Amino acid sequence: MSPAGGTPGQSPGERWPSAASIVVGVMGDPVTHSLSPLLHNSAFAALGLDWISVGFPVVPAEVREAVEGIRALGLAGMSVTMPHKAAVADLVDERTELAATLGAVNCIVRRGNRLIGENTDGAGFLNSLARGAAFTPDGRRCLVVGAGGAARAVIQALGAAGAAEVVVCNRTAARAEVAATLAAPVGRVGEPAEAPVMDLVVDATPVGMGDDAGGPPMVSPETLHAGQLAVDLVYHPLVTPWLRAASLAGATVVGGLGMLVHQAALQVELWTGRAAPVGAMWAAASARVAQDH
Repeated sequence: MSPAGGTPGQSPGERWPSAASIVVGVMGDPVTHSLSPLLHNSAFAALGLDWISVGFPVVPAEVREAVEGIRALGLAGMSVTMPHKAAVADLVDERTELAATLGAVNCIVRRGNRLIGENTDGAGFLNSLARGAAFTPDGRRCLVVGAGGAARAVIQALGAAGAAEVVVCNRTAARAEVAATLAAPVGRVGEPAEAPVMDLVVDATPVGMGDDAGGPPMVSPETLHAGQLAVDLVYHPLVTPWLRAASLAGATVVGGLGMLVHQAALQVELWTGRAAPVGAMWAAASARVAQDH
């Protein structure tokens, strides 16, 4: 799909996008770095749909107006990224049970004139484990480091997927306690020292993101070993220092790009009603991240 070539459903003389193109996007602050439009547009191209996804920079003071703009402009939906997921959850007409439980919306779907808030982060995480490591949480012991929005989605998803135990570690104990309740009755607060006996260890903190290491990780990767799966939700770089060290220690590792791709794939499915072409989306994301290095 390109402005010069159009979409598979257009005649040679037509250009994409057109006045008839269906529009979705991603709103955040900042948003220019977001890979969501690339992922969505790769999916639309593979599906032969005359849809387009673009970025909408929205400062916190204008979130309400931005959400109303989705309805006024007739957009089909909107991906929501930091720092607006909690605010948007209070502004949509309706939230799914999951979005209400998390208090966070990462995807808005317009149904007629109503805006429905959904959250695809947790399901995207589970799909990334299945695709990247053939891992399912059922009956497994899991440890999650962090208690922010992404961590909360992961904690809830692991509990709902049948994990035997979901242990939450965070530098602020009170936040860990609140996050652990999302995996009730198997969620509890724990310590990083428990990592060696876990089947899955997830770092859901920004440590290792970009050029800023952000301090030492709570779980020392040298304590991990063969038979464990280590996951870092950071996707830039593709392999963080923590993941590299965990791999050297013998653990199987999965980076954060998979969760990003799979949560976006679920958004495409919610908007279009079509199965998302995950392979095409993964190829586009991998190429872009590799190019940025």
